[in-house]
Amino acid sequence: MSYFREAKAHFVASHQHPINQFLHHLTNVLAIAAIVLLFYDWRLTIFCLVLTQVFALGGHAVFEKNEPAFMKYPVWITIPTSLIWSFENWFGLRHIWLYFKQKTA
Repeated sequence: MSYFREAKAHFVASHQHPINQFLHHLTNVLAIAAIVLLFYDWRLTIFCLVLTQVFALGGHAVFEKNEPAFMKYPVWITIPTSLIWSFENWFGLRHIWLYFKQKTA
């Protein structure tokens, strides 16, 4: 389990830019949609999966200027780590909620 915690810490450290975080939350939503769409039309699944890679790799190349986590850790570690990170942050809505909570306090 320590390896998973280390991977998660690396993932969080590699995703500090707010736009890159948004792109990764969007990527995770698209990945979940791809699974659902697999039962509807496999072409939409492929389209969603391609978009996930464009957004994720683009976020690292343009905003973070670093390598994606799967370059250091295997995909079977980075995918669950990414999904857990998104669920913990309510797919980006947590930041918006905290922002407005501070404004009203």
